[in-house]
Amino acid sequence: MPALDLARLHFPPSDLPEADARENSTRSIQPEEGLVRRSVRRTLQDQKSLYLAPFKPSNFKWHLLVLGGFGALLATDRRIEKHLPGGNVNLYSNISNVAIGTLSGALTATWIYGFKTNNSKAKDMGYLELETLVNTFLIYTPMQLIGARQRPGEGNGMGDFGKHHSVNTSFPAGHPMFTWAMASTVAHEYPKPWVKILAYGAATAVTGGRLLGRNHWASDTLLGSALGYFIGSHVFHTRCNPQFSTACHRSSDDQ
Repeated sequence: MPALDLARLHFPPSDLPEADARENSTRSIQPEEGLVRRSVRRTLQDQKSLYLAPFKPSNFKWHLLVLGGFGALLATDRRIEKHLPGGNVNLYSNISNVAIGTLSGALTATWIYGFKTNNSKAKDMGYLELETLVNTFLIYTPMQLIGARQRPGEGNGMGDFGKHHSVNTSFPAGHPMFTWAMASTVAHEYPKPWVKILAYGAATAVTGGRLLGRNHWASDTLLGSALGYFIGSHVFHTRCNPQFSTACHRSSDDQ
């Protein structure tokens, strides 16, 4: 029986202990992308696509519908304001605050539950909500600074633009914008009827409360709500994982 010539044998590099050690060493010095860096990268990508979205032909009909409604309400804002019901306007504002607080608290509790129980779906929802809020803020802030619109009851009571250069103005309506963004994300992540009813019901309560509480003009609430819903939907469909939601139709490899 001929002697086994080890010098003539060729092993795949991955089968050798030395190769495994080198490979593991290489992996250890090349860590996966951190959460913060990943979030910044994704947010920048989302901001670019969100600002370019109005120029996509497939979105033209929706933008025209929203802008048409906004223009119609803008022309009748003062008339609508005069015909709103009276009473304790602070009550409406308080209802709005309770609704947005309840929704925010429920989503935060779900995210914490995901970490404590290692529930991947709940954790994924939390990350999507956080990215949605960041993207909403980055669109809301410049619009506030540029629009600078007076709230009902401020100044000459005409809702003039270009008067308040801050982030606490009437245009667009911030509470509805952020609430609809959160509601849209969770309703897509958990596409069950009762979740949609609770999420969109809370968003509707916030929108109505801010309008009846004389915090915003009707046109501001419409635009804020539409923008919030659009941002939440965009972030979900761009970043969702089809393993967690039946409403997601993108590849899980494209994250």
